[in-house]
Amino acid sequence: MSEAEVVVRFEVEGGVGVITVDNPPVNALGPGVREGIIDAVERGVADPNVTAMVLIGAGRSFIAGADIRQFGKPRPMPARRSTDVLDDSTKPIVAAIHGYALGGGLEHALSCNYRIAVASAKVGLPEVLIGILPGGGGTQRLPRLIGPKAAMDMIVSGRHVPAEEAETLGIIDAIVDDKDLRKEAIRFAKSVAAKRPLPRVRDRTDRIAEAKTDPGMFEAMRKSIARKARNQKAPYHCIACVEAAATQPFEEGLKTERRLFSELENSDEAKALRYAFFAEREVAKIPDAPKDLKPARIRTAAVIGAGTMGGGIAMSFADFGIPVKVLEVSREALDKGLQRVRDNYAISVKRGSLAQAEMDRRLPLIQPVGSYDAIADCDVVIEAVFENLDVKKEVFAKLDATMKRGAPLLTNSSALDIDQIAAVTKRPQDVAGAHFFAPANVMKLLEVVKGSKTSMQTIATAMKMGRDIGKVSAVAGTCDGFVANRSRAPFITEMMLMLEEGALPEQIDKVMVDFGYPMGPFAVNDLSGLDVSYMTRKRRAAADPNYRKLHVPDRLVEMGRKGQKTGAGWYRYEKGDRTPHPDEVVKSVIADVAREFGIEQRSFTGEEILRRLLCASVNEACKILEEGKACRASDIDVMWLHGFGFPRYRGGLMYWADTIGARAICDQILSWHERYGARWKPADLLCEIAANGASFREAKPKRAL
Repeated sequence: MSEAEVVVRFEVEGGVGVITVDNPPVNALGPGVREGIIDAVERGVADPNVTAMVLIGAGRSFIAGADIRQFGKPRPMPARRSTDVLDDSTKPIVAAIHGYALGGGLEHALSCNYRIAVASAKVGLPEVLIGILPGGGGTQRLPRLIGPKAAMDMIVSGRHVPAEEAETLGIIDAIVDDKDLRKEAIRFAKSVAAKRPLPRVRDRTDRIAEAKTDPGMFEAMRKSIARKARNQKAPYHCIACVEAAATQPFEEGLKTERRLFSELENSDEAKALRYAFFAEREVAKIPDAPKDLKPARIRTAAVIGAGTMGGGIAMSFADFGIPVKVLEVSREALDKGLQRVRDNYAISVKRGSLAQAEMDRRLPLIQPVGSYDAIADCDVVIEAVFENLDVKKEVFAKLDATMKRGAPLLTNSSALDIDQIAAVTKRPQDVAGAHFFAPANVMKLLEVVKGSKTSMQTIATAMKMGRDIGKVSAVAGTCDGFVANRSRAPFITEMMLMLEEGALPEQIDKVMVDFGYPMGPFAVNDLSGLDVSYMTRKRRAAADPNYRKLHVPDRLVEMGRKGQKTGAGWYRYEKGDRTPHPDEVVKSVIADVAREFGIEQRSFTGEEILRRLLCASVNEACKILEEGKACRASDIDVMWLHGFGFPRYRGGLMYWADTIGARAICDQILSWHERYGARWKPADLLCEIAANGASFREAKPKRAL
């Protein structure tokens, strides 16, 4: 039996040829699938008993896209494309969509004569998210079907479009009952079997005529994405392809699409985005976890603390339909916290990003309670009180006495020792970190922190809990700052010390925004609040007599400049305006500190600023791997992508380091070690990688987590 016959079946039922793609788990267009579709269509066309055909997917999806592992590798040019064969069929073909029809999956559906879907289906052309564009005719067919403006929105954003919206746009001809899609599809195919001429998307010209009445739409789209898409080619190439669909004959448009696709496939941007895609899948895997380990399902949750973090965590559960109880020390604090939650939802409704009905559904899921007994039966509890070890110990002693047996007891600490918190309980195996990033209801990263006695069951349950509420979950070992914040701490230190040496906040911010960050680090610090890290520095200085104090931010906080919330931090903010304005007060503080400590100020290049910030963190990441506090180097990349806004098209911190080269980074760090002292001592693993000519992103931890 050939590979094509294994992954694609052809059966005739009631005069309808049913082409079933069966390539688990998501029916990706891997080896044999396209060939199987071609064979099946040709069989259907040749069979006089077949009057129409259906293209359908087995399992949980229609066709979820191309096999991404094949991109960037040599591939033989097919004699005939499966989309062309679908187009050229002399008998009508109906695409029957359930689950996902993405990328090449939607392109195959667009090559069919008709498209039906179940209500839960989603369609899209998300190739831009991995640095390429739809290369199977999607940029040419979709504009002809729904118009260039709507097509650009879908292709440039890469978003998944629900079936109901897809029907409104004109992508889907009908939404059918999902009880038996195959039966509905056969019925639909019979109803159109005799209709001629066969409708082909490629032949339509009515919708692309919209471009003649609004010729500026393409330039307007380019301008609208300029900030978000800076340094990237793929979004602009997508626009160029849609413009080609509106201005060129179909075959010429296909040539333009294929030429621009070829330019992107092996670009640095596409390679980095593919790496990020696979790193995000790898991060979910827990090393050394037994194969038969089954995480518990979280049906109810509890949060201790109704502050900004506690409220955001509660929203994260409610957003995904999970009831959550919120406990606070006083009714006043509880009411204030819940009002903040209501206000956050109301802002989303006002912006149009959330329907009022959805807000009304979510709010009742967040239940205020006044005692520990009220949360005793919850499946998980997350403590989100003040970042103070003694306070957290007190909370966990109460949780230990109250919570049902086996419920994970999780702390939202961003840095504190999990083992010390677990030690106050009689069940340290149930205690772990669940470090949400602020704002918790928005940020995707969840760092699941394993203590020395945390059970694998607890880790697996916390990881699944994160995924169930839309987070990217990553495992870390317990240490000061865990993996994400610890690896970024040297970045923060160097950006502060460069101020003392002569750089300015606005200069450093510009370098990082030009690199691809959505905001500069000083502007972000103003947004989150300068007082947050101030307390952490005080704790570390008290514990370590050699700790290098950061005088400039400390003095700003002590002056009452805590960021946007006080109208001034690193920048000055006008009333009602969040635009950061460089401030002479900050320059004066920097100059005073430099003069007081005898630090000579100088000018910096953008390249020096960039490398000093990122190389400091690469060195720390190597130390983290040496100590076995991260599972994989690629996990650190995922944390930086989703925790700190690292530009996705640069792959991540360790991937970026590989683009510079281990030898070059090691030599640079050695020179800074000589110039600046102990904080720049190179990690042993860094020196090892450089000596062996190895890559950072494939570095393995030296010991188990």
